[in-house]
Amino acid sequence: MSESPGEGEARALGEGVREARAPGEAAEEVWRRLDRRTLLVTAVVMAGVVVGTGVPVGVGLAGRLPLGETLAWVLTGAVLLIVCGTGGDYVRWRRTRYRTGPERAELHTGLFLVKRRSLARERIRTVDLTANLLLRLLGLVKVRIGTGEQTGGESTLELDPVTRAEGERLRTELLGRVPRTSEDTGDGVLAAFDPGWIRYAPLSFLSLALAGAGVGGLFQLSEWFGVQDRVIDWVGGHLRGISPVWGIVLLAGFLVLAGIAGVVGALALWIEMWWNYRLEREPGGTLRVRRGLFTSRSVSIEERRLRGVELVEPLGVRLAGAARLDAVATGLAHDEEEQQAEQKSLLPPAPRAVADEVAARILREPVSPTRTVRLVPHPRAARARRLRWALSAALLPPALLAVLGLLLTEVLLTVAAAVAVVLVPVAVLLALDAYRNLGHGLGGAYLVTRSGTLRRTTVALQRAGVTGWTIRQSSFQRRAGLLTVTATTAAGDGAYHVYDTAEGEGLAFAAEAVPGLLEPFLTRVESGGAVEERPGPRP
Repeated sequence: MSESPGEGEARALGEGVREARAPGEAAEEVWRRLDRRTLLVTAVVMAGVVVGTGVPVGVGLAGRLPLGETLAWVLTGAVLLIVCGTGGDYVRWRRTRYRTGPERAELHTGLFLVKRRSLARERIRTVDLTANLLLRLLGLVKVRIGTGEQTGGESTLELDPVTRAEGERLRTELLGRVPRTSEDTGDGVLAAFDPGWIRYAPLSFLSLALAGAGVGGLFQLSEWFGVQDRVIDWVGGHLRGISPVWGIVLLAGFLVLAGIAGVVGALALWIEMWWNYRLEREPGGTLRVRRGLFTSRSVSIEERRLRGVELVEPLGVRLAGAARLDAVATGLAHDEEEQQAEQKSLLPPAPRAVADEVAARILREPVSPTRTVRLVPHPRAARARRLRWALSAALLPPALLAVLGLLLTEVLLTVAAAVAVVLVPVAVLLALDAYRNLGHGLGGAYLVTRSGTLRRTTVALQRAGVTGWTIRQSSFQRRAGLLTVTATTAAGDGAYHVYDTAEGEGLAFAAEAVPGLLEPFLTRVESGGAVEERPGPRP
């Protein structure tokens, strides 16, 4: 007696087998389960959470309850959390199945709220593999299949976890890869990990952020143990008993220690993120980035989706002559900024010459456009605008302190003067640097634009990838004869700006970059024998 498709599927789910095939289904459309070891992963993770929360809770209860009663409460709560967490994951595992067919990739999950998601194969743009240390020890990976659309989780399927072999099979199948053979190696390795690049890790603003986070963490830890007020009173008492000079010395020493801690944290984070880095071009034209010490990451970008590259130079990294390289590509996830940054990073901070060389290899150009294209400088009116902005921002804090000083105490007047002496020169230098960094130009198939000072970016964008132009001109720009030209594209950030360029020059640049796209909205005006492009329909 033959078995119906519904009965076959129900029987497979009831027995907990990994695959269930209904009569008539093709082999590639078999429903599959996640790996059963997800339960072990969840139990270990919950145990770590229990330890992290149980210790401070136990310390807090120890001063109020007897030791035996405290241990009983903590252990009971720990067991309940681990059992409930693992039980919930067991239900998820039982109720989750997926399959990939010739036309669609599907995922069914949920108990009370059943979710059925389906992605058309031709719309799938990314298949990324990640594995933390625990998953790597077990030979598992988390697979994220996405279309790159800005529709949140509806445009992605997450399989957490499957075996590494299964993850590689899905990546190869869904992105249309052919398995690598010894005779077909594509273009091979484009860039690989260099230990010398580690020296650029402390030069980013992340060091300062981690230093501040460390100080905040110490205060939070003292609050958990109920000694924050005593710590503050102890520090304040010692500071009141010493001279102002020694107080400044101690404060400086504390800031130095916090800075060292931030540098150490930045180094550790960089090593964790970029260890074993490798950028390859695979057969079929796919760029694959693999990296990570404890958490391994694998990101694939199809070359047909690549529209250019972006050199990113934070101030400290730029002063050291280095740059990071990002991809300008369609189909990258936009639902989370951090995830998008991970997907588009092609090269960690490395010497600028190395970044330009890797960019040329990625774009299949003899030399990178970011290096060869001559950038047109912007008018001096753009410099004046940046100086005005910088001075306004630098003088605002001293002005507020001066007002408070007139109202409260003359000490604040001295502080306001000191702040102004420090901030004004720094603001002027940054404004002048921001002006020098402005530039745009055309070279071959690419347009190049550069801007920024604390974070300078140089974008080489394919002219064929520009889908439109946006022209913006404020009243202040109009009086100065400036405007901002924005190239819109389906790739990367979606818009790349040429800030504060001369009015006629910016419009001519846009018209030449993509002929026929902007001309219907321009008017040619002859002035003194010269022909200038201005906004407005042609007669």
